[in-house]
Parts: sequence; C-alpha cells; structure tokens
Amino acid sequence: MRILFLLLSFATVTQAQQPELKTGPNADLGGVLLLPPDDEWNRDVSKVPVDPLSDAIIASIGAETGLHEDFGIVWKGAPGGIPYHVVGGDQPKVPVTFAYADESDPGPYPIPPDAWIEGGPHSDGDRHVLVLDKDNWKLYEIFRAFPIDGGKSWKAGSGAVFDLKAPKPRPAGWTSADAAGLPILPGLARYDEICGTKKLAHALRFTVKKTRRAYVSPATHFASPHEDENLPPMGMRVRLKADFDTSPFTGAARVILEGLKTHGMILADNGGDWFISGAPDERWNHEELLPIRKVKGKDLEVVKMGPMTTR
Repeated sequence: MRILFLLLSFATVTQAQQPELKTGPNADLGGVLLLPPDDEWNRDVSKVPVDPLSDAIIASIGAETGLHEDFGIVWKGAPGGIPYHVVGGDQPKVPVTFAYADESDPGPYPIPPDAWIEGGPHSDGDRHVLVLDKDNWKLYEIFRAFPIDGGKSWKAGSGAVFDLKAPKPRPAGWTSADAAGLPILPGLARYDEICGTKKLAHALRFTVKKTRRAYVSPATHFASPHEDENLPPMGMRVRLKADFDTSPFTGAARVILEGLKTHGMILADNGGDWFISGAPDERWNHEELLPIRKVKGKDLEVVKMGPMTTR
C-alpha cells in the first residue's frame, strides 16, 4: 500500500496565471502544476549522475518488464487511476478517524460526500481519496477511505494535509496517504497536462512489487521487511535514458516519455512493477497510451540517490 504554483515553460501556467478552477470530481486543472518550481517533484534530473547500484536495482524490478499505464480505462466498473476532487474554501469539513493516527494529520478534512474513491465505492484496494482546496491551495489525502453515514464523517488508514504554497516534508518515519510519505496528486499523470498543454513538467508517481526497507529523500517512510541493497528504496527516482529514441512514439505516449527524460518518476508505493499512476479522465484515449509498454526497465536508469534511511 501505500499529490502548482510554478514556473515552467511557455506550455505550463502558474497558479497566478490560471483561469478560475472549477470544482467537482476530477475537475480540469488547466495544466497548472501543484507545487513551487523548486520542489523536488519539479526538479530537472536529466544531468544528474547515475547511481552506482542502478543496473542491479533495475534488474531486481525487471529489466525486460515494460512500463504500464495504471490509468486511462474503466476497470471492473470503476474509472482507472487515482481520482481527485476539487473544492472551494467554503467546503464543509468533516471528521476523519485514522487507524494510524500517530502518523496522520488530524481532521476535519473538506471531503464532499460524493468524493470519488479510488477503485469505486466497493473497492477492497487502497481506496485513496484526494481533495484539492483551490482557494487555500491545500491538498487533503486519505488512504483506505470509508464514508460513514453518507459521508458525514470518514474512517481511514492514514491521512495527510499538504500546504502546496509552502510544502514541507513529513516528519522522518511518517507515512502519508502513500507508503513513501509523499503527496499523491502532484505525481499523477493528468489529461490536462499530457493532452492539454502537451508537456509533462514534473516527476510521475510509480510503484514496484518489492521494495527495500529504506527510503531516500523526498520520501519519509518505507513499507517493506526486505534489506537487500539491490531492491529499490522508497523515494528512489528513475529516468528514461537520454539516448532512448522517442521519435516512433506520438501523442500522449511521447509526451510522457519526454517528461521521463527530464523529470523521471519517483517510487511512492508497493504495487505493480513499473506501474505509472495517473488520474482518470473520460477523455483519455487508451490506444494512445498503450505504446509506453514497449519501454522496458533496461531503458531506464536510477538517478544518483542521497543519504538512505534504513530504520
């Protein structure tokens, strides 16, 4: 188990420049990035050295395993991907009770009663609920979310609140609504970016099946008993190799791959190997996304990691 105030290129708008955002489930964000330009999610890592353990870690995940878009289609009756809900500053806040209260930000949270739950209302999966307060530019995220009495309150595994104007890392050792202790929404592939501005200007969130009992910045939490140094730690970043030829790819697939050369993707949770997270949107053309599966683990490299926490 177990989310933009910005400076970017001409194709990306800042929070100040953006048109007034609408509210509602998966409301279009107009291509705006959620975090400041100097945030780790927005860092250009194209020139950072390769980590010495890159080949061994890539092999442990799967050198011949392809990337997989974990969004874009309806799966078992629920929209594929991790949904979010945009609210105004006047959205009523409701109580949330957490199983991991000692590592969660206490409620209340501004969760609408009709907020979409990852996997649908009957899901037995991670059941993330993400809420963006567009007026206060705050992000509220919960894991294993279950509404009580029609959403008058909620119970959840864990939860976190992020001030997107001035984000701070979670306390060392703390989770969030994600295993690595990171926000989820800022790392999702969104239609308004990939197919709207046609530019991916931040790292993407991804998962692997088997992680290491360790984390590196920007992560603050691990979720594994395994100590093998060849396994990937939470917070690890990979990028598409600079010499990978993206010219045969078009549309959404090419936008994603070009973004992976510059910003890469950050390991945030346990899940499918090389699964890239995105937000559901009825406008996704899944046939345009499928070609990224031709990209294999061997086409990626681990960006040099900083100090590692193992306990």
